[in-house]
Parts: sequence; C-alpha cells; structure tokens
Amino acid sequence: MSATKLWNSDDELFAIVQRELFTCVVGDVMDKLDLQHQFFPPQIQPLRQDMVVIGRAMPVLAVDVFAEKIAGSANKLMDKSFGLMLEALDDLRGNEVYVNTGSSPRNALWGELMSTRARKLGSRGAVLNGYVRDTKAILSMGFPTFSFGSYGQDSAPRYKVVDFRIPVEIGAVRVRPGDILFGDIDGVLLVPAEAETEVFTRALEKARGEKLVRKAIEEGSSAVEAFEKYGIM
Repeated sequence: MSATKLWNSDDELFAIVQRELFTCVVGDVMDKLDLQHQFFPPQIQPLRQDMVVIGRAMPVLAVDVFAEKIAGSANKLMDKSFGLMLEALDDLRGNEVYVNTGSSPRNALWGELMSTRARKLGSRGAVLNGYVRDTKAILSMGFPTFSFGSYGQDSAPRYKVVDFRIPVEIGAVRVRPGDILFGDIDGVLLVPAEAETEVFTRALEKARGEKLVRKAIEEGSSAVEAFEKYGIM
C-alpha cells in the first residue's frame, strides 16, 4: 500500500468520497493529470438532486431492435426477450455500478424491478446513457440512478443487451470494467482504475484546501490574496 494512501478498501474509499468529495473537485484534479475527457455527457443527471453514486463500473452494451422476438435470425439473441439484460443484471457484484449504453434513447433502460435486484446484489447504483421508468418506485427506494430522465416507453420490443463486462464508450469517455464511476448533482465522471489512488488523494487535498480558502475569504481576504497563499480557487 502506498504511504500516501488514505484508505485500505473500496468500502473505505467510497465512504470518504461520499463524505468529503464532489465531482467538480475530482474533475479538476484529473484535468491537471491530463485526464481531460472524463465527464459523461451533461444529459446524464441524477433522478433526484441529492443522489450520489460511487462504485466500480460494470459496463453493459445494448443495441436497437424492432421486435421483441424474431425466430430464425442469424443472431440467436434476437429470439430472446431483452437479449442478455437479465444475465447482466444477475452478474452485478457488491460495490458495482450498472452502466448501460449503445442503443438509441427511445425507451427506458432501467426500472423498479432491476433496481430491486441490483440492490439485493449489493450494487451501488445505475448509470444509463438513456432513460429510466418506474420513477416513483425508484425514488421511494432511494436507489442512486443517473439518466436522461424519465420515460415510460418499454424496452422489450426496442432494445437488447448483447454483451457485458466489456469496454464501452459514453461520449468521449471509455468505460472499462473496474474503473470508478462517481456522480452527483453536477454529473457523472469516470476515474480510470490505474489513476484512482493519485486522483482521489489529490482531490482530498484540494477539497480540504478549499475549506481553508473559503474560511480566509469569509474572514475578509481578497480572492487574489487567497489564491496567492493557497493556489486554489
């Protein structure tokens, strides 16, 4: 373990992130490390403003279809409702986030029963490059869900999951299994697994430094003076 590492497990790291960090400061730190394309598109927002998601990515790839089942297709998945969606859902592990992309935003990609199963498996949330449904139920559960918003159109005749635990892309961000997803009211970003220790260590330093800057400004310091002293603004 690195001498500067402030946590010993994912549980400890994720607790620290939820307690002390927010996406803006983590994004700022990644910019300084030349990781400048780590935020997902801004359309992906929390279902409720106070929701926070932090966990390891479990990427899921979907495609558009135009019928729930087609017998005799060259692709056997075409005769299977939802493709591999249920298998992907059942494969979720503790501290993972279900992240789905690939199909057009013309139907919901997530709902109440999926949230119920994911929570039972220890998942920390869902991030969808598209819409969700059963919104009242998900809000009642408080399951962290990030998406384009709510849309009741069913998925069965409109999309299928074709693979999971493979790299996918959302906007300019490449998402690999095991990378860390962090989302709050300001959006969702990805921290590459190989950079996670440096990113979160620096983000904690910056967030704690910002508290000193805020205190100095509240006590009458000018912005210029505060920036010269702390190098943070």
